[in-house]
Amino acid sequence: MTEWKKVKLGKCCEITSSKRIFYNEYVESGVPFYRSKEIIEKAKGETISEPLFISQSRYDEIKRQFGVPQKGDLLLTAVGSLGIPYRIKDSSPFYFKDGNLIWFRNFEEDYCSDFLCYWFRTHSAYQLLYNIAIGSAQKALTISSIKQLEISCPAINTQRRIAEVLSRYDALIENYQRQIKLLEEAAQRLYKEWFVDLRFPGHETTPTINGIPDGWQKKKLGEIASLKAGGDKPKVFSSEKTFKLTVPVYSNGTVNEGLYGYTDTAEIKVPCVTISARGSVGYTVLRRTPFVPIVRLISVIPDDLYVGYLFFYIKDMPLDSNGAAQQQITVPMIKDKEIIIPENGVLNAFRNQVEPFFIEVDCLKRSIHSLSEARDRLLPKLMSAEIDV
Repeated sequence: MTEWKKVKLGKCCEITSSKRIFYNEYVESGVPFYRSKEIIEKAKGETISEPLFISQSRYDEIKRQFGVPQKGDLLLTAVGSLGIPYRIKDSSPFYFKDGNLIWFRNFEEDYCSDFLCYWFRTHSAYQLLYNIAIGSAQKALTISSIKQLEISCPAINTQRRIAEVLSRYDALIENYQRQIKLLEEAAQRLYKEWFVDLRFPGHETTPTINGIPDGWQKKKLGEIASLKAGGDKPKVFSSEKTFKLTVPVYSNGTVNEGLYGYTDTAEIKVPCVTISARGSVGYTVLRRTPFVPIVRLISVIPDDLYVGYLFFYIKDMPLDSNGAAQQQITVPMIKDKEIIIPENGVLNAFRNQVEPFFIEVDCLKRSIHSLSEARDRLLPKLMSAEIDV
């Protein structure tokens, strides 16, 4: 049986943060700049939804004077969504927001950043972090308290073996996520070719009347779909999936497509499109399995129109928002938006082409879910030495 010993995190590595970057230092393109939100997306293998940048010259200046994140370093969210770790996997340059994230670097030879990253993902680690967080309205972690936090560690070789076992699950999940991205991009390209560039089958012989191909129609969004604003959180609810609570509850947001928790009864049972109405305004998701929408989410449920076409059309649709302090959209603001409905033959041909892509995406998402559950069951057993490796 491997011996485990307690050690303070401050003894394992250097724990610090970044140098301050001001709002007026953001630029339109350059070196990526991450806040907690972006690090959470990175940790989940998702695409950065709202990229920010600083200039190459500012990044180079910080790199010379103070250093920048390197492959193998670890970042931990410190405000709001506490304790979500992200281990840097490559040498792509980026910088991050001070106060939002805590930086673990220069690990001692007896400690492994991979192991620490997985330790932070355990429920017991979250409880410890929550207990040392300060603040009432918004909890926050401090560098000084993190340095004093004690964890149990085995020998370095065992740390690496534990990380290797768990990383196999993550590698498969990342591979499936890449496949999903490729499939979605293929469907998007076909949509653009047919319905933006108007190079659909038969376009050469189809006349254009009033700006659209003959046989196509212009309608209002509210005429071809039901629009519904999300309601309150269900009375039967859990933030974690359980044996009885399996129906996902979605709100606005980009992380996990806005997953908020789980309940027992689906409110929307047919494929539809959802739009984030506040926060990540306009973020659009194709939902093909039953779910419950809650506040800050608008559901667009088509009557007869193919939902895959509706999804791409809404993604490209300009959505004007209002509200000075908090940008938002409402059902009345979008129900009269114009949507072009292709002729049935073209639309059915599009469906036949892209529906296999969406079916494969559904399958991959189920596989990712199964792998995540298996990894998460194994994680606490490895980290508590219940299973020896």
